[in-house]
Order: sequence, then C-alpha cells, then structure tokens
Amino acid sequence: MSDAGPHFAIFPGDAMNPSNSVRFAGPAELERLQHIELSAGRLFAEIGMEEIARDEPFSLSELSEYRDDDRLFVFADDENVPVAYLLVDVVDGCAHIEQVSVHADHAGKKIGRVLIDHVDGWARQRGLAAVTLTTFRDVPWNAPYYQRCGFRILDAGEITPQLRVVRREEARHGLDRWPRVCMRKDLGG
Repeated sequence: MSDAGPHFAIFPGDAMNPSNSVRFAGPAELERLQHIELSAGRLFAEIGMEEIARDEPFSLSELSEYRDDDRLFVFADDENVPVAYLLVDVVDGCAHIEQVSVHADHAGKKIGRVLIDHVDGWARQRGLAAVTLTTFRDVPWNAPYYQRCGFRILDAGEITPQLRVVRREEARHGLDRWPRVCMRKDLGG
C-alpha cells in the first residue's frame, strides 16, 4: 500500500480530547512504536516483573507487516505524534489484540481504552463476533483493567484452538512465570 493511502486515515478522536486521534501508523513511526513499548514495559519492573520490562519490543519488520496489513493503530497526541499503539490479529474468527502499549508518560489517561474501542468497531465492520486477548491475571493494568473494559476471563473449556496456540507460544517465551489468562469481549449484534 502506498504511504499516502489509508495508513494515514484519521478516525474520530476520543471524547476526552477530540483533537487526539486513532489512525494507521506511518512508515517513519515504527521506531517510535518500539520506544512506546519499551516505556510501557518499564512499569513491569516496578512490580517485580523485570524480565517483562527487559523484553524486546516487536521488530521493525513485524511492525511493518502489521502496518502493511492495516492492523496497526496508533493514538496520536495534539502534535500528531503517536503515544500509544495497538496490534490486532484475527484468531478463531475473533479480533485478537496482540499488543497494546501506552507510553508511560501517558498512562492512566484512558488512551488504551480508546484503542480497544476502536478495535471493537474494526471487528464489527468485519463481522467478527468478539475481541480476545491474553494477559497477566494479577497485574492491575492487565486483566483487572480489561474486565473494566468489558472483557471476561475464559474458562479452560472456552479457549479456542488457535487461542491455545497463542498461549503455547507465550509459555515458550517464558510468560507463564506469572499467571496468565485468555479474555473475551462479545460484541453482540
């Protein structure tokens, strides 16, 4: 896709500050997204999860793949500079939030919620029934936060086949040192 194409599409701003917007990421912004992920990750060090804080961000080629497929959304500040981003996949017929990162300087401003709400709309436009994600059960800005956003924790019997594959990969990456859960938000009609 050309850089002048839909990657620069602007979606409505959030209710808190209409000048901010969710949009597709531009090609020159991918390194900025890595910095956002590293900043967000540092918060994990404060709660004893240093390995998570030191984890490498998505590579430029991985981010490019999401960008080229229109599955990488950023939340931009008043100067149109990304301060948060979200990657979305389709897993078992559901939109699956692969990653959502908010720069630590912008945490607590409901920016993640704006991105999640955007993905809800993205999923509805594609006829997907739900949004899923995997996350840490006991980290306040993970599972408890997502529950406030309308997600519920799935029982073992509700975890779909491809979601099980996602969880196996996470375990292989060492994420199961801390309790993790699969979550789902049904979008309804």
